[in-house]
Formats: sequence, structure tokens, C-alpha cells
Amino acid sequence: MVGETNLDELLKSMSARLIDGVYVFVTLQNTQAIDGLRPRMSFQEAEGTTLIVLRDEAEAHGLAYEFPCRMITLEIHSSLEAVGFLARITTALAKRDMGVNPVSGFYHDHLFVPEGKEDDALKVLAELAS
Repeated sequence: MVGETNLDELLKSMSARLIDGVYVFVTLQNTQAIDGLRPRMSFQEAEGTTLIVLRDEAEAHGLAYEFPCRMITLEIHSSLEAVGFLARITTALAKRDMGVNPVSGFYHDHLFVPEGKEDDALKVLAELAS
């Protein structure tokens, strides 16, 4: 399953889908596990494990969190070797004074944008695709 690598094709063919829920970033000690916590993403770092979880889950488990955000999935199978795709997107969002935390999955790229800025981000993405 090879994803798309052509930057122009990626941009013109992508659509963006807003995912339900507000997500947050939490960190746990490397050996800590919490039953019932369903992270959208986890990444092992030297200082601990970073998780992206729904805010409701973090609060239900009493976890401290940062960066309440909305998740936008880019609906195109981009190659993990694609050059410039996320750079073009993050630059366009930065020009609108919007921080973003991008995450690449095997099939799609996902953007975590500040809560309350999701509509602005979707407009920027639609402009890039047109």
C-alpha cells in the first residue's frame, strides 16, 4: 500500500474531517499504565510517555493535561516519505497565527489544532486544496 508522494496531488486531493471530541496531551511515567485509558496516540520519550487522549478521559482519570485541541484528519493516503506536505500545511496555519501539532499515521496525517480554532483551520485546509 504505497501512499501518494506528489505534493500537488496531495494538496488538491485532500479533504479534512473534524473528529468528535476535545483532545489533550498528557504525560505518564514510562512504567505507568491506566486501565480504561484509550490513547489516540502514544510516544515514548526519555522523560515519560506522551499520550493524546480525550479530555473527558484525562479528567475521569485525574490526569494533568495541556493543550486542549481538536483533531482534524487529512483524508488522503499520504506516503510516509512524502516531502513538504505537512510543511506546506503547518506554514499556512502559522501564517494565520495558529499552532498545530501534526501526527503522521500509516495511512493519514492528523492535525491537532487549538480548541476554538478548528473552523479557521478547516478553512485554511480548504483553501490549500482549491
